[in-house]
Amino acid sequence: MDPAEGATDGLATRLTKIMIEIRNLLIQRNGLDALRIPALEIQRGETLTVVGPNGAGKSTLLLALARLLTPSQGDILYAGKSLRQWDELEYRRRISFVFQSPLLMDMTVEQNIALGLKFRGTPKDETRERAGKWMRQLDVEPLAKRRAGQLSGGEAQRVSLARAFVLEPELLLLDEPFSALDPPTRSKLLEDLSALLKENRRTAIFVTHNLSEATKLGQRIAVIIAGMLRQVGTANQIKSRPADETVAAFLHELPQ
Repeated sequence: MDPAEGATDGLATRLTKIMIEIRNLLIQRNGLDALRIPALEIQRGETLTVVGPNGAGKSTLLLALARLLTPSQGDILYAGKSLRQWDELEYRRRISFVFQSPLLMDMTVEQNIALGLKFRGTPKDETRERAGKWMRQLDVEPLAKRRAGQLSGGEAQRVSLARAFVLEPELLLLDEPFSALDPPTRSKLLEDLSALLKENRRTAIFVTHNLSEATKLGQRIAVIIAGMLRQVGTANQIKSRPADETVAAFLHELPQ
């Protein structure tokens, strides 16, 4: 084999494994720098957890990935193509966003979960089947006919997750979805979500301010402080070798 061909094949294999590549990214909000990421790659099937203080830029990253914020500098590549080159509707159909607040509609659990499929014109039989599958996966099938306003916080967030998964997204964006829940409810949801992500090999970015939560869910952790990506690595790497004093001080203050 020609060495050049081998190198080309190796590059192609590497690129197919990369879901997201960020290069020299600058996001500005209200005229101020909100987030800088010199370089970041996220693999297909990886769960990356993002930690940082309030206002550090964690949610800004998710909004940029959802194409709700436009870079002032640099680029975000999805499946090897700049977000600027993606058709907006085609790209949005590839992602799902789960917020801290479930934001459910005033309808039944089943109707909430099926809503996105209905908007996409999915046939009724398929919609019913897929909604049923994810109600079972998220343990909300007994609540199918209950209205959203009658749900507890944990139940509502399970419905929100089911509503995201039912769309079969390539990329799942989760913005502190469990922060408002009590510890036992949060722990069980974290356990169930972790199992689902591994089982489905779903690429996910999960924002949290809890180091224990980040460690349990993500293969790698990204630390964002004061609008700058400071470090990316496994939990052990970050704990044992913080990139700088700022990261070390933040980890010391973070809930363990």
